[in-house]
Amino acid sequence: MSQTPSLRRPAVVRRADDAPANQVELGTATTTQVLLGVADDAPHFAMRRFRMEDGGGMPLHTNQVEHEQYVLRGRARIVLGDETVEVGADDVLLIPAGLPHSYEVIEAPFEFLCLVPNRPDRIDLVG
Repeated sequence: MSQTPSLRRPAVVRRADDAPANQVELGTATTTQVLLGVADDAPHFAMRRFRMEDGGGMPLHTNQVEHEQYVLRGRARIVLGDETVEVGADDVLLIPAGLPHSYEVIEAPFEFLCLVPNRPDRIDLVG
């Protein structure tokens, strides 16, 4: 007879739209929602959703943790170090820790999921 190991943490299922949206301090016309994170007893990663409206974006900055992103809708111009790219729905990005990056909305709303490690991060403006 096989035994099912007991779960240490309960599963979490909820509507993403139920997560509160908060203005991003360094951003323009930009909000973020923590969809899953420490409050959900997620030990390794946080899943966030960013939304940028017309004229929205983020200035050139660095983070101490990597970012893994999946674009849901809209278009943006993103500076990644010495490279500038345009991204849209279904594009994915890996932004290594310490790489300067910025966002400028081309087609709003620009929305993306951003997964980061659950550990302290520091944001430093560049320039």
